Amino acid sequence: MTLRDMKINGTCLASGINLRHDTARRLGMLGLTMGTPLTLLNKKRSGAVIVKLRGTRFAFGKEIADGIDVIPAKPEGETNNA
Repeated sequence: MTLRDMKINGTCLASGINLRHDTARRLGMLGLTMGTPLTLLNKKRSGAVIVKLRGTRFAFGKEIADGIDVIPAKPEGETNNA
């Protein structure tokens, strides 16, 4: 699943970055690394997304949002134990 597939106000974890090396490196410098929690704040018709990452809002264009793989985050307090 990519960042654009998330629902608004949904929280996810970055699971992969499939972008050019320089773009992926820049995102890493901004704090987007594997396992980083992201909250999708808004989606635009153009495909751009607005996310909250480490307390800061970022806008990513369609191409970048499509290159960020995510997995849904478990709700707070939920564990893997049954």
